[in-house]
Amino acid sequence: MRNRTGRLTKDFTQGSIARQMFFFMLPFMASNALQVFYSTIDMLIVGEYVGTPGLSAVSQSSQIMNFAAMVCLGFSNAGQVLVSQALGAGKKKELNSIIGTLFSLIVILSVVLTGAIILLRNWIMEIMNMPAESKDFAMDYLLICGGGLVFTAGYNMVSAVLRGMGDSKRPFLFIGIATVVNLVLDIVFTGFWGWEVAGAAWATIIGQAVSFVFSLFYLYRKKEAFGFDFRRKSLRIHKQYAGMILKLGTPMAVQAGCVNISMLFVNAMVNDIDVVASATFGVGIRIDDIINKISLGIQYAAMPMISQNIAAKQQKRAKQTVYCAWIFAGIFTVITVSAYAVFGKQMFMLFDDNPAVHELSGTFIRAILWMFPALAVMRGTGAFIQGIGNARLSMVLALLDGVLFRIGLSWLFGIAMNWGFYGFVLGYGLAPYGFAIPGMIYFLSGIWKKRRTLAEDM
Repeated sequence: MRNRTGRLTKDFTQGSIARQMFFFMLPFMASNALQVFYSTIDMLIVGEYVGTPGLSAVSQSSQIMNFAAMVCLGFSNAGQVLVSQALGAGKKKELNSIIGTLFSLIVILSVVLTGAIILLRNWIMEIMNMPAESKDFAMDYLLICGGGLVFTAGYNMVSAVLRGMGDSKRPFLFIGIATVVNLVLDIVFTGFWGWEVAGAAWATIIGQAVSFVFSLFYLYRKKEAFGFDFRRKSLRIHKQYAGMILKLGTPMAVQAGCVNISMLFVNAMVNDIDVVASATFGVGIRIDDIINKISLGIQYAAMPMISQNIAAKQQKRAKQTVYCAWIFAGIFTVITVSAYAVFGKQMFMLFDDNPAVHELSGTFIRAILWMFPALAVMRGTGAFIQGIGNARLSMVLALLDGVLFRIGLSWLFGIAMNWGFYGFVLGYGLAPYGFAIPGMIYFLSGIWKKRRTLAEDM
């Protein structure tokens, strides 16, 4: 929606918070659902045409790609906070320089990560303790998707900037294009042409490339409303904004990286059991990712709303935004947990026709359900901590979640207490409380009220 200045922005410093969040979060939730859907398509088709080894390869090698994408997303989210606070403080002239700096930094970072994935792929396979039946498939997936990381990072960057402006509809349009392309190519490459896991990887990357190119073309046509002129000189890295993005984005990237790295460690412990446990855990994490990503749309909506109000010195509205996020996340959690508890086994059957995986799925479900109350709390407090620009605290809480709790509890329950597969999943599920509880205490304490806003330094 364009405001009176003709920009693709929304003013969240006035009006009904609940109404604004509800209509703002719906396209984000739909976008995230589509984003998970097109990656889930890979697993469904691979499970059908390649079998359990291919399914294990896609589920685990995609976590490596998620790690790289989330590191880039950490810096994109930093740019999003700067955009939101600039708008909240009325500093719209700074947008061109902020966006141009962010574009250049993300491209450089994605190229570096692509090189690292390709060069370290053999070491990555060893660290993950990949089952022998899945190793070659996983290597194909890493090489192809790693080579196309710039498109994944580019789409996330554009979406983050639009989120910061208060636009949730266009990211939904862009991911819709990627989903359609990916679905068609998945069927052709993997199903008809028999390219196996490599076909799924090519379908994913081509879909993301088409989406990214289309988004750039669309925004170039709307450049006045977007706030970026797409001139070469505007892609110059401004030292001031680069410093702010790196200072804010590094802890966010570490936060995202910690969670994904911890998942690799837990995967490695599960892989020691057998390929059935590996496939079951991979499918379970994919189902969990669907629920998690959809609810993340609530956090995506709350974050720019909080940023604008903090920059506009409206702390009361920022607090009310968190409360609304908790309410919406709580409702979503009750609905999804109920569906998971009743239809969880049927969800696993969609991905793999192996009866052993179906049997083990009940164990996964009983353990993972403990996680969802913590995720509901994190949707509000996570948005708040990032929205006010306190990336250091976010990083500390992520270390608690990703390293101390996720790896530590999985090892404690799965190995030290000899609970096996159930213990690994339980430790994984309880880890988010390491972020949720301290984050809620920080928010309710009010000690954040004395923080200086980022907009004051622009």
